[in-house]
Amino acid sequence: MVARAGRPYARGVDFGVSLAGLGVGIVVGLTGMGGGALMTPLLVLFFGVAPLSAVSSDLVASAVMKPFGGLIHLRRGTVHRGLVLWLCVGSVPAAFSGVLVARALGPGERVQDVIQVALGSALLLAAFGLVAKAYVTLKKRAVAPAEIRVRVFPTVLVGILGGVIVGITSVGSGSLIIVALLALYPALRANDLVGTDLVQAVPLVASAALAHLLFGDFQLSLTVALVAGAIPGVLIGATLSSRAPAGLIRAALSVVLVASGLKLLGAPTAAVGIAVLAMVALGGPAWFAVRRRTRRQQPDRELQRAG
Repeated sequence: MVARAGRPYARGVDFGVSLAGLGVGIVVGLTGMGGGALMTPLLVLFFGVAPLSAVSSDLVASAVMKPFGGLIHLRRGTVHRGLVLWLCVGSVPAAFSGVLVARALGPGERVQDVIQVALGSALLLAAFGLVAKAYVTLKKRAVAPAEIRVRVFPTVLVGILGGVIVGITSVGSGSLIIVALLALYPALRANDLVGTDLVQAVPLVASAALAHLLFGDFQLSLTVALVAGAIPGVLIGATLSSRAPAGLIRAALSVVLVASGLKLLGAPTAAVGIAVLAMVALGGPAWFAVRRRTRRQQPDRELQRAG
């Protein structure tokens, strides 16, 4: 059994929640990822919010913010509408159902424990997703755009799995589904990948948020505090995105996700510290090795395209 993390939400910490929302919003604006994966564990671990309440309020706040980014990508033409359609066919009903699954797990502390374990597992998957996304982005720098043929059944399946995870934990609308899209469509350009994922996340998160409003543990004061900080944070992050080292931020975000995931799963503090130190010690050299190898391969790819 994991350690209990979740006391009744105290309204006196509204300012702290807004400040945390500001920081998370900046990260989302800079990298396009990390919203639910950061905000939900922050609410649980640092503000003592019950896991179900944290998931409910974070999803409703995300439903308010997601459409802004989606509209920007639609205007820029960096959205594959066919993929969005088939992802939503699976994800929208699955996200709503995910909330019902969470409620069916049992009353009171039992459902809170299950959601906490599910959240910790989702954070570890999200950290893997960030690493995979960064690796594939490096590999695709010198690859010419290719025509994408939609694979309907596996795309709908990705939507279903992603929707259930988001409905239960609020994590995955960005990082986890992006990893699946990378595996299914390796020729999809980086900008189109982000835009497609962000637009499909709008109805996905809206569906999950509606279900949490009806059946979850939504708290209005908590959500208002989140939105008050997150909206200006996203705007600040988007403004700084062209100047800040997004790769470094994603690396730091991966470390935070792993530490939060292990803590939610009940890992001892010493084990969490060892894992973080190992990531820092091994991650840097591995990253530079992959980057140098990719740069060496770039001239060969350019010659192949020229031929």
